[in-house]
Amino acid sequence: MSGRPDQPLLSIVVPAYNEVQRIARTVADIQSFLDGRGYTYEVIVSADGTDGTREAVAAIAATDPRVSVIGSPERRGKGRGVREGILRARGQFVGNVDADYKTPIDQVERMLPYLREGYPVVIGSRRAEGTKIEKHQPLYRRVGSKGFAFVMRAMVGLYGINDTQCGFKFFSRSAAQRLFTKQKIDGYMFDVEILRLARLEGYRIKEVGVRWADDGDTRYDPISGTIRNAKELLRIRFMRYDEDRARQVDAPAASPPALAGAGNARR
Repeated sequence: MSGRPDQPLLSIVVPAYNEVQRIARTVADIQSFLDGRGYTYEVIVSADGTDGTREAVAAIAATDPRVSVIGSPERRGKGRGVREGILRARGQFVGNVDADYKTPIDQVERMLPYLREGYPVVIGSRRAEGTKIEKHQPLYRRVGSKGFAFVMRAMVGLYGINDTQCGFKFFSRSAAQRLFTKQKIDGYMFDVEILRLARLEGYRIKEVGVRWADDGDTRYDPISGTIRNAKELLRIRFMRYDEDRARQVDAPAASPPALAGAGNARR
């Protein structure tokens, strides 16, 4: 799976909404690690808001062509921001990393072996083997997460995936282009939609435990956020896509096929 000479190994999409206080540090940390490992890459920051986040990234991009920024003053949603960034990406492997940096970029080295083996979708997880939680969420958020998982599976399926919401996901470029071209949810539930689409497409999904730390962000409103997320889950449950295949996504997932059969799996 070799890329073109002008194609970077990695495209890192960073969705951000009013993150001016930390975006420069996040981009610098990403670049420092990837430069240190000798990886070729691009960083695309998808920044909505009016606090100067886009301007801060534009200043970095002015001195480094590997960095670019898109976005709007209006808050258009994390799902839309990630979608627009990924559809611009040129890398052999394409992923999204949250601006709050709950999962640091060095965890990409846990993902790359599976991407190179041929898994089209490799997702970071806070509940898989190898996970290291350095700072837990408050108790009410942890209880809410368990309730969300129960409701999400009842409505959408995705049995066999322990953590749909970790903001650290990577894809082969072809899988990313196909999935995000179809993806429609603009809000936070885009992760669920993308994984449901991956199941519909027959893509193998690998869940990898990562290092994660809560950042203490209190901007999430548990009442309005829960209502909004429930509406998006309902949309996903009844969403129809062009060229959908008649696959049962509500049944428990089978174990991934052995690597010896990877040549027949969809890339």
